[in-house]
Amino acid sequence: MENKKGSGSAGSLKGKGFYIVLFLCAAVIGVSAWILLAGTNVEEKTGDTGTSDSAIGDTLDVSDAVVTMSPSISATEAQQDAEEQDPESADAPEQASEETTDDKEVFSEKVDSYVWPVVGDVEVPYAMESLQYDATMADWRTHNGIDIACDLGTQVLAAAAGTVTKVYDDDLYGTTVEIDHANGVHTVYANLAAAPTVEEGDIVTMGQVIGAVGNTALGETNEVCHLHFSMTLDGASVDPTSYLP
Repeated sequence: MENKKGSGSAGSLKGKGFYIVLFLCAAVIGVSAWILLAGTNVEEKTGDTGTSDSAIGDTLDVSDAVVTMSPSISATEAQQDAEEQDPESADAPEQASEETTDDKEVFSEKVDSYVWPVVGDVEVPYAMESLQYDATMADWRTHNGIDIACDLGTQVLAAAAGTVTKVYDDDLYGTTVEIDHANGVHTVYANLAAAPTVEEGDIVTMGQVIGAVGNTALGETNEVCHLHFSMTLDGASVDPTSYLP
C-alpha cells in the first residue's frame, strides 16, 4: 500500500512540473514578444525623430532665406531714408523724363519736308538779286516768291504743318494767309479767293486745304491765273524751290 501511495505522489509531482514548465515557456514567449514590440516602438520613435529633425532642417533653411532677403529690405529702407533727406534727388528722374518729353515735342514740331501748295508750272520765278519785268506794273522789280500757274478755284494746300499767324488782304497780292512752321520758316499764300478756309490761330497739317486760288492780287492781274507763294527764314526772304521737292 505504501509503495502505491509513493508512486501516485511522484506522478502528481510530475504532472505539476509539466504545467510549471509550460507556464515558464509561455512567460518567456511573452517577454520575448514584449521585447520585440518594444524594439519596434523604439525604431518607430527613432524614425519620427528623424522626420522631426528634417522638419527642423527645413525651418532653418527658411530662416536662412529670410536672413538672405533682409539686406534687400535694408537697401530699400536706406533708399527711402535718402529720398526723405534729399527730396530733390527723388524728383530728379521725373524732371529728366519731363525734359526728354519736352525735347521730343519740340523735335516733332520741326519741319523737315514740304509739299507744293498747288500743282503747276512756275510762271514767274523767285528773283531777289535780279529784276523781273512786271507786266501789270509795266516795270522791272524784284519778286519775293514764285507764281505757280493753275486754274481759278484750285485748292491751296499747307506746305507743311504749322500755325496760321495771319489772314489779311494785301494791296498788291490780294487775300493772303501766313503760316508759322515753328522752325524759323514762314510760308505765305497770296492771290487767294476772298474767303480762306482757315483763321488766325488755326493749327494745320501738311497738305491741309487752307483756301482756293482767286484773282484778288491787283498787282499781278495781267498774269495767268496763279498762286503767289513765298517763304521766309528767320524773317529773310528765301527761294521756295530750295525747300519744295
